[in-house]
Amino acid sequence: MTAERKEHLLSAIASDGKVLAKEAARDLGVSEDTIRRDLRELAAAGLCRRVYGGALPVPAAQATYEERGSLNTAGKSRVAEAAAGLVRPGMTFVLDGGTTALRVARSLPDDLAATVVTHSPTVAVELLPKTGIEVVLIGGRLFRHSAVASGAAAVEAASQINADLFLMGVTGVSADFGLTTGDSDEAVVKRTFARRSAETFVLASSEKIGAASPFQVLPLSGVTGVVTDAEESSALDAISQRVRVIRA
Repeated sequence: MTAERKEHLLSAIASDGKVLAKEAARDLGVSEDTIRRDLRELAAAGLCRRVYGGALPVPAAQATYEERGSLNTAGKSRVAEAAAGLVRPGMTFVLDGGTTALRVARSLPDDLAATVVTHSPTVAVELLPKTGIEVVLIGGRLFRHSAVASGAAAVEAASQINADLFLMGVTGVSADFGLTTGDSDEAVVKRTFARRSAETFVLASSEKIGAASPFQVLPLSGVTGVVTDAEESSALDAISQRVRVIRA
C-alpha cells in the first residue's frame, strides 16, 4: 500500500507540477501525517522537493553544469530560438548564464548589431565570432554551478545597466513559488538585472515548469513572460493565467 501511495504521489507531481498533502490524503483515504511521511521519504530519495503543504518536482539545478548541458537539448534549443526572436537590432539586452542562454547566444543572427551584457564567461566567448555584437562582460565571484559571476561586484555592476530586454534563466517556474534558483547570490544578480531592464522573459525548458528551488528571484508578476517548450499541463496552465507564455 505504501508503494502504491508513493506512486500516486509521484504521478500527481509529474502531471500537475505539485502535490498537496491535504488533497492527497483525502483522495487516498489516509491521514495527512501519512502523506507527509511518504513525501519526506520520497524527498530523501531525491524524487521530489518538500515545500510547505506538499511537494514539487526536483529542479534541474541539482545536476552539474556539464550534466545540465545534456538535459532536454532539443527543448532548450527550441526555447533558445524563440527567445532569440525577441531580440531586435540596436538593442542593449542582458543575456543570463546557463545552458539555455548559451544556446540563445548561438541562435542570434551572425549579422546582428546589438549590445549584449552578460555575467557568463561562456556566453561571452560564444559571442566572439558575432562581430556586430558589442559584449559587456560583468565580473565577480565565479559561481561554478552555473558558470556565472556573482557576489557584490556583480550586483554593483548590474545595477548600473539600463537594458531593453533581459533573457533570464532559472531552475524553477511555479505559479505558487514564482521564479527560483538554487543560490541566493545568483538570485540577487538576476533580480537586479530584471529591475534594470524594460522587459524580462524567462527561459524555461519543460523540466523547469512546476519546479521550485530554494531562493526566489521574482514572483511571476515581476516578469513580462515565459518562453517554454513544455506541453499543456495544469502547472503550465496556472502559470499562463498569471503571465504571458510564449510556446517554443
